[in-house]
Amino acid sequence: MSSQPASSASSDLLLKVTPPRVPRNAIVRAAAGDPSLRESPLLLVQAPAGFGKTSLLAQWRREHLAQGAAVAWLTGQRQDEPIRFVQALALAVRIGAGRPTFGHALLQPQGRAVDGLELITSWLAEVAHSALNLVLVVDEAERLPEASREALTYLLRNAPPNLRSIVAARTDCQLGLEDLVAYGECTVIGTAQLRFTLEETIQLVRQHAGGTLDRDQAARLHEMVEGWPLGLQLALSVTSASGGRAELPRIDVQANDMRSQIVGYLLANLDPADLDFLTRISLADHLHPGLCAALTRAADAGERLARLVRDTPVLVAGEQSEWLRMHPLAREVLRERVQALPQGERNKLHARAAEWLIEYGMLDSAAKHLLASGKAQQAYELAERSLYESLMTQGRQSAVLEWLPRFPREELDRRPRLLLAAAWSLALSERHEEAQQLVERILAGSEVDDSLQCECALILGGAAIFADDPDRFAQLHDPWASAPQLRDPLLLQVHANRTAFRTLLEGEPALARLRQQQAPRDPRAAAAGYLARWGDFIIALSYIWEGQVQLAEQLLRPAIAAAEGDLGRRSGFACMLAALLAAALWERDQPDEAAALLANRLDVIERSGLPESVLLGFRAMARMSVSTQNEHRALELLGALDAVGIARKLPRLRIASLSEQVRLHARRFRSETCRELCARIDALLAEPDTPPGPMWQRSVAGLRLLAHGYAAVAAQDWRRAAPHFTEAEALALRNHHGRARIEALGLRAYVLDRIGEKSLPLLREALDLAEASGLKRVFTDAHPALADWVSEVTAASAPAAARPGPLAAAIRPPGPAPQPAPRATPSMVLTPKEREVLELLARNLSNKEIGLAMQVGEETIKWHMKNLFAKLGAGTRKQVVSRARILGLLADAFA
Repeated sequence: MSSQPASSASSDLLLKVTPPRVPRNAIVRAAAGDPSLRESPLLLVQAPAGFGKTSLLAQWRREHLAQGAAVAWLTGQRQDEPIRFVQALALAVRIGAGRPTFGHALLQPQGRAVDGLELITSWLAEVAHSALNLVLVVDEAERLPEASREALTYLLRNAPPNLRSIVAARTDCQLGLEDLVAYGECTVIGTAQLRFTLEETIQLVRQHAGGTLDRDQAARLHEMVEGWPLGLQLALSVTSASGGRAELPRIDVQANDMRSQIVGYLLANLDPADLDFLTRISLADHLHPGLCAALTRAADAGERLARLVRDTPVLVAGEQSEWLRMHPLAREVLRERVQALPQGERNKLHARAAEWLIEYGMLDSAAKHLLASGKAQQAYELAERSLYESLMTQGRQSAVLEWLPRFPREELDRRPRLLLAAAWSLALSERHEEAQQLVERILAGSEVDDSLQCECALILGGAAIFADDPDRFAQLHDPWASAPQLRDPLLLQVHANRTAFRTLLEGEPALARLRQQQAPRDPRAAAAGYLARWGDFIIALSYIWEGQVQLAEQLLRPAIAAAEGDLGRRSGFACMLAALLAAALWERDQPDEAAALLANRLDVIERSGLPESVLLGFRAMARMSVSTQNEHRALELLGALDAVGIARKLPRLRIASLSEQVRLHARRFRSETCRELCARIDALLAEPDTPPGPMWQRSVAGLRLLAHGYAAVAAQDWRRAAPHFTEAEALALRNHHGRARIEALGLRAYVLDRIGEKSLPLLREALDLAEASGLKRVFTDAHPALADWVSEVTAASAPAAARPGPLAAAIRPPGPAPQPAPRATPSMVLTPKEREVLELLARNLSNKEIGLAMQVGEETIKWHMKNLFAKLGAGTRKQVVSRARILGLLADAFA
């Protein structure tokens, strides 16, 4: 009955055209689902080994099958001379498209010498004539002989309209398609797109750990391997090889094993000359062909560097740039090798690096190398020339703080610009108290003018913001508010940002945004993206202040991407932006993305974040824990927030922690615990060192009122709760705190309903306001009883057709979920009737039963079965189903 489609083909050809199996739980890569790639007629995936090229191609194959296309798969081999290559192409179409007669002439032994391009032309003509919607996937194209690569290039350049091609190769494989890329007819997928995103790493770790997940550990693992797919697998294999539970390896405990595994792969099989080359260039943080040539004195440094980028994952090339960087694990090991070199040789290497960097204008990096080579005075001079500028334009606060302990006190006092850079860096951190001492040393100098005094006021104002003392900030800012004595456009931009922040603290978020947008713009200041992003931070904070989380999300997504690219994921500024975006996403009910944003960042936020960022980040994480019934984790996070308030002397954080704990316990009506926590809040506010300023007091008044209201709810004392929520709503309305107002309004409606008063109009108003702002979690986070009431009211107000009938639950008793039946993918390989027969055949039905199900005769079913046997190259009914599964023509319902 069967007609074997590959009867004339050898077994190794069959293996070449057999696609790999995609695991059912395989992670769907972001690159696989990129909609911008769907219209490209040619996709070229190029990356070194270990970047998951084959897995990505297999996912694309499955997607194209699901969309109805026929997919021909071919894996390149070294023995694939042009004739064999074309035969493999013909066989791939036979099997992938279910065309038993396709390429019959091509698969016959060639009786004369035939040009490979002539055979490719015949194959292309037959593809065009077949009118198939065909996708050709060629994996490991770098293994093809040179003549077959030329044939493949010819095929790609002359593909008919009904053929789409996807080719994967290592980076040293040159197919000569640059002009197609330039004209937009070919899209290249490189290592940057193939690296795992943090979300993909978390998903992989969740699968490996069997559902349990420590996002912080996953984020640290992701940063350690920089999203390198094979590196992640190697790291996760450390635990699997140890025979322990399938859980994420502890970075601190198993770091040496993971480091050895990954570094061993990174540096394996390197030529000794390449290893020596990498050792010497590892001294530099960022690599350039010119810098590498200066370090190694090698004439072929550029070519060697390009080859190592192509062939190994040790070096990572920048996008549209000559600059590269080394994998951090490899750099760490190679720098240990540098330390084994004689001191004199190390000094020469540092001196060469400094000389090249000075010529290139990278003074701060050059200063580090000069200091390492023993030329301290030259290093101090370069640092003075570069650190202040890099801080103000690029936000390189960590570089200044790294340099600070290297300067003797007398060197700092001799260099006022260095003192200013140090004061700025300390002010915008948890070390803000030290900034006051440096400012005093600056103002004690002999050349103090109005401009310097104004800049010192900006520095101390920043310190007051990080100290959560808004009244002190206003006192420092207001004398210079209307006429700042500043000439530097960068400082004028800082002043504009502070003016907007000052307006926000007055409870005018819309006016703060207007002032931020109307700030004077200078070309030099506009080039300082760091200061512009501080403006974005203030505007986003104003949106969150109002409860406009949708607008905050739109602004913060590009801002955080830029900050991470320039400063790094764990930089203080990027972490503060992440806290704001996580809070907005949580309110939008996107918990997974919010949690991923904060993974491995809370420690940075608690140390160096603005108080508002600390509060938003910890509160969002605590509420996520509550939503997953992980109350002990929520209490741990709130306890940590209280500890941060104690350590950094920020009493508002302590009050926020206690208020959130009251909310948590009120959900379970723990009245005594809530009463005790409220007493602690009142005691904190009564302490003598509590800030007395009106702005600070206003910032905690709403927290206190809500806490007392929740305590009354916990005691089910509805009449006592109502005034607290009424006052909290009025205060939030005056200060334009949108979310707090909606929360208080909903709670007031709830307690009024408990005492029998009319409150539905209040609740509906709160619902409308929440919907307009995009606040999807506000009532669920407030109290489960309020959330249940909201659900009842919403269901009652929905149209009758949109909700189930009153007897729906009674007539549909719960039962076991139906077993999912196999389904045929809508591929053009099979006709609709053949797909229907295949689905029924996969359920072990006989021909007669299939005919009854399809309401056709048994002879018709036999005819369809004959076609299935021929197209799938099967000899038995069981083989038909198995071959269909292998080729992706039959999938389980949940796949």
